[in-house]
Amino acid sequence: MSTLNIISFIGDNYLSWKTVYYAISSVLSAMFAYKTLYWIIGFFFTRKFKPAKNKHKYAILIAARNEKYVIGNLLDSINKQDYPKDLITTFVVADNCTDNTAEIARNHGAICYERFDDKHRTKGYALEFLLDRIEEDYGRMSFEGYFIFDADNLLKKDYITKMNDAFDSGEKIITSYRNTKNFDENWIASTYALHWIRSIRYNHRARSVLRLATNIQGTGFLFTNEIVKNGWHYTSLTEDRALTADAVAQGYQITYQNDAMFYDEQPTSLKVALRQRTRWAKGHLQAFVESGPYLFINIFLGKWFVRTRWGETSVNKKKKSKTFKEFILNIIENIRHRFASFDTLMQLTPFSVFNIARWLIVIVVMYGCYCYNTGIDGVNFFGGSTYLAMLLRHFFEVKVFASPGVNALFIGMLTSLWLRILFRIGMYIENMWVAIYLFIVEHKNIKKMSIWKKMLYTFTWPTFDIIGRYATYVALFMKVEWKPIPHESKVTIDDLNK
Repeated sequence: MSTLNIISFIGDNYLSWKTVYYAISSVLSAMFAYKTLYWIIGFFFTRKFKPAKNKHKYAILIAARNEKYVIGNLLDSINKQDYPKDLITTFVVADNCTDNTAEIARNHGAICYERFDDKHRTKGYALEFLLDRIEEDYGRMSFEGYFIFDADNLLKKDYITKMNDAFDSGEKIITSYRNTKNFDENWIASTYALHWIRSIRYNHRARSVLRLATNIQGTGFLFTNEIVKNGWHYTSLTEDRALTADAVAQGYQITYQNDAMFYDEQPTSLKVALRQRTRWAKGHLQAFVESGPYLFINIFLGKWFVRTRWGETSVNKKKKSKTFKEFILNIIENIRHRFASFDTLMQLTPFSVFNIARWLIVIVVMYGCYCYNTGIDGVNFFGGSTYLAMLLRHFFEVKVFASPGVNALFIGMLTSLWLRILFRIGMYIENMWVAIYLFIVEHKNIKKMSIWKKMLYTFTWPTFDIIGRYATYVALFMKVEWKPIPHESKVTIDDLNK
């Protein structure tokens, strides 16, 4: 069969595959419809915790590589906590440091271990090393819970007290309010800052209210000692996603404490941001491959089949309910766990990769072959459902025509590419409202800045998702290595409290 005959054959099947394409789009839209409920709940509610009856004993874990500029400020904010000092022990692992991070950590009262292993470079390996040293010298189970922070973080004075309220209520994995200490340093930092706040409003608050499992985001979280009773084994590029997926697969809830606030430093260099986002994307893909199948199974089988810690699998023996109340509670818990597994799987699944693949195959290639057979009869150059496309159609009437043949093939493919670009630009503009919404509803927590900066950051905000999308495409084919993110901010917790 000649090349032209193959093109003609593909074009003959375009309309059928176009129907399948839009059917899949409808199914995916339905699968994500519940996110609207999250947005509504997150606007009005978040979970509240009563003051704790008991003060629990915690260890704070900090992995630091050449963090001499910021580690002292973090430790100062920990030392200023209003929580009993005898119930907090701070551990730092100076990971392959070539500066005096270890000396600074010890001078600020932390117990510091030094690690030198440049072959295993991720933060997860540093935490694994640190928890092994804690087991040798103290015993991991001697602490009831563990906090994880990055060296650039700063804690509000009541942070541990508020997290203890949630821990004392029986929660085993808790994340907190992630604010930004250099929000207004430049537009790159602002996109990260708005992203973390969006996560709070769009995900954390609703999931905490519904007793589901929100996602851990690298730093600023607390977990029970049972998570690490056998050590820490999350050593991938994104140990937070791996821990989240594994915990949900095992049936853990992951809640959110809105009243516990910490600050971190965001990248200000586009080069550093691109490197970090590519690493995140690669780590997310790895977490999907590692934990996605178990989450998928749990959606249908519940806790009957779970992934136990460190990659083994087991079959749960169902416990018989002794009372009707236990029977009902078991049903509710089973539904909760199945939906939490579904929700987490939706986060992990690289839909952007799947969507771009089916778009390229059906809407670009197959449509171009269809045009080869039929020609192009007045396709609107400003087609699409975005407000931008509708506005352009109102003022400009531009249509594309082409006779059947090779020219129509290439013009059809180029038209599809243009309409995709137009759609993305339109969505870029429409997504600016998210930044406006966040600036309004979170104005009490966002650092004060001029209206001009807010307007600039509203305009640049959608680039965060654009970079994330293309970083995922790159990560599919690129070998990614973990590299530290430089932190040099001199901002202290006292500066933020002014």
